[in-house]
Amino acid sequence: MKAPVVLFLLAFSAAAEVRTLTLRDALDIALKQNPDVILARLDQQRARAQVTIATDAFVPKLFAGSGAAYTNGFPMSIDGNAPALIQSKTQMAIFDRPQSYRAAQANEAVRGTEIDIRMRQDEVAYRVASLFFDTDQAARSLAAVERQLQSLIRVRDLIGVRVSEGRELAIEANKANLKVLQAQHRQEELADAIADAETSLAQVLGFDPGDRVQPAQDERRLNDQLDSEENAIQQALDNNREIRRLESNLQAKNLEVKSYKAERLPKASLIAQYSLLSRFNNYDKFFPRFQRNNFEFGVSFEVPILTGRSGSAGVVQAQVDIDKIRTEIGRTRSRITADLQHAYREIRRAESAQKLARTDLDLARDQLTLDLTRYDEGQVTMAQVEAARAAEQEKWIAYYDAQHAVEVARLNVLRQTGTLLASLSQ
Repeated sequence: MKAPVVLFLLAFSAAAEVRTLTLRDALDIALKQNPDVILARLDQQRARAQVTIATDAFVPKLFAGSGAAYTNGFPMSIDGNAPALIQSKTQMAIFDRPQSYRAAQANEAVRGTEIDIRMRQDEVAYRVASLFFDTDQAARSLAAVERQLQSLIRVRDLIGVRVSEGRELAIEANKANLKVLQAQHRQEELADAIADAETSLAQVLGFDPGDRVQPAQDERRLNDQLDSEENAIQQALDNNREIRRLESNLQAKNLEVKSYKAERLPKASLIAQYSLLSRFNNYDKFFPRFQRNNFEFGVSFEVPILTGRSGSAGVVQAQVDIDKIRTEIGRTRSRITADLQHAYREIRRAESAQKLARTDLDLARDQLTLDLTRYDEGQVTMAQVEAARAAEQEKWIAYYDAQHAVEVARLNVLRQTGTLLASLSQ
């Protein structure tokens, strides 16, 4: 039982592929083959087919057949038409306001699915960019941890020599070894985080299971200047796709109300029919004149007298949905305003933390430079210099984290204002 499992795992590993992509290439792929985007496009196809169904009543249809049958006595048939060798008929709605509103409602549903596709694309773009920056930040932190680990190992070795010579207590060696183990543990965590992010990125791009996507090393950062908080809020309220989707739903419900109310209006349909008759059905015995070719062409009118109460109930239900959608629009607008205000506060906090991390990093670099000078003068040991190098790498990791927080906060603002795709595509 173990051999087939091993062979399967080996085959699976061999089939997995690691791709290196730029952010723009990844976005292009995701917008085409992300599963969520594909599902939204399939919903759009279904909505377009519904438009064809709704407008089919206004398209002429032609049916042909035969009503030939043996008759004994008066010429008659089961469906009420006279027996005929060949029959053809057509029918098409000319004026049907309820069906016209249903067709308009179906067209509005198509517009709503287009908004859904854009919403999915915006969300996918945000996920791709977030995973790119997560992977990049983890990779830079991993490189810093590896450099830090080298310094800590040298510190441990130097302290071990001093302990063996009796110039340091044994506990100092244990402390140095603990720092090495902590750095190794962080190294493993970052490596796993990179693998998870690359796998998630491949899934977002719609690649095969087991595939991974590595961001290109020359990928640029987000350096575009953001609008002011007030302008961003107004832009989000004007362009937010969620609000536009709700407005589309509202328009569709208004059309549904009109379709229910239009059931009281008359309807007109075009009708045409042709019949080829035969004498063996006894027409000449019961009618004074026999005609082989017979045509009928005209318009049928239908005037509703009592339409029942279902239409009124449908209006009530649709009106309730309209009130709910309007309430949801108001709540969404309020939430967007609050979310953007919070997002800008996050940017300010992240930028402040980045400045603090940069200042702390500069101080650590100055301390390392000072320790190197003092080492040349014999004032500090090599272990202290390596410890300073390890401390500098720790500050680099903190700075990378702070920089990543700024990027994530800016991505969030661009996503909420609907300008993320345009910003990333520049």
